[in-house]
Amino acid sequence: MAEPPQPAVSSIAQAYPDRVEVRGRDLTGDLMGRLSFTEYFHLLLTGSEPTEEQRFFLDLLLVAIAEHGLMPTNVAARMTYAADPGSLQGAVAAGILGAGPVLLGTSEECARLLADAVEAGREPVEVAQELRAAGGRVPGFGHPVHRPLDPRAERILELADARGATGPHVRFATELRSAVAETWGKPLTMNVSMPIAAVLLDLGFPVAAVKAVPILARTASLLAHLAEERERPVGFLLAGAAEEAIRYEPDARA
Repeated sequence: MAEPPQPAVSSIAQAYPDRVEVRGRDLTGDLMGRLSFTEYFHLLLTGSEPTEEQRFFLDLLLVAIAEHGLMPTNVAARMTYAADPGSLQGAVAAGILGAGPVLLGTSEECARLLADAVEAGREPVEVAQELRAAGGRVPGFGHPVHRPLDPRAERILELADARGATGPHVRFATELRSAVAETWGKPLTMNVSMPIAAVLLDLGFPVAAVKAVPILARTASLLAHLAEERERPVGFLLAGAAEEAIRYEPDARA
C-alpha cells in the first residue's frame, strides 16, 4: 500500500494576527532590537543564530564582495533604471539576473570542490592535476584586475589565521594555490571566491548556502548604484558609449 503524501512544511516563518514567528522566535518580542541584520540573515539562512566568529566573518565577507565598481551587473541595473525610473525593483532584478559566476564569483563551485576534496582526503596537487587535465580551469583562481594577488582574498586569509578560524578547508585552499602554481608552471591569482567558500565551510555553513552571501552583498551594491543613478544619472551615457564602441557591419549573407 502506498504511503500517504506528507504535508508540505516550511520552517522559516509564520504571521499570526498578533505576532510574527521566525525560525521559532518571536520577531517583535525577541529578534527586533537584539539581532543585527547580519545575525538575522544567518538565522534565516541556516535556522540558527551565529556564534561570534560566524557573525564576524559573515560581516567581513559581505563587506568584501559587495562592491567592485561599474561591473556589468551594475551597468545593467543603471540602464534599466534609466529606462524605467519607477521600477527600482526591476532594476535590482536586472542586475541580479546578470550576476552569474563570471561576475558574481565562483564561491559555490569553490565550496563544492573544497568540501568534496576535504571529505575524500585528497591532496591539493592531485586535485590541481585533475583540473588541468579536464580543461585547465580552476574555480577561485584568476582575476582580470587583481594580479598577482587579490587584496580581498589575502585579507580574509589573514583574519582567518589571526582569529583562529582556519580549518581544513582554508588550509586546503592555501595549499591548492601552491599546487596550482606548480601544475600550471606559474602562479595564478587566488581570487576572493576561494577564501569566501573556505571560511564559510570551516565555520559550518552548508555548501548550498555559500552562494547566498555574494548575492546578498551585490544586492546592497546595486541599491547603492541605483541611489546614485537617481541623483547623477549615467544609464543613458552607458548605453551611448556602447553604441559608439560597436561598429555596425552588415552581414555579408544578407
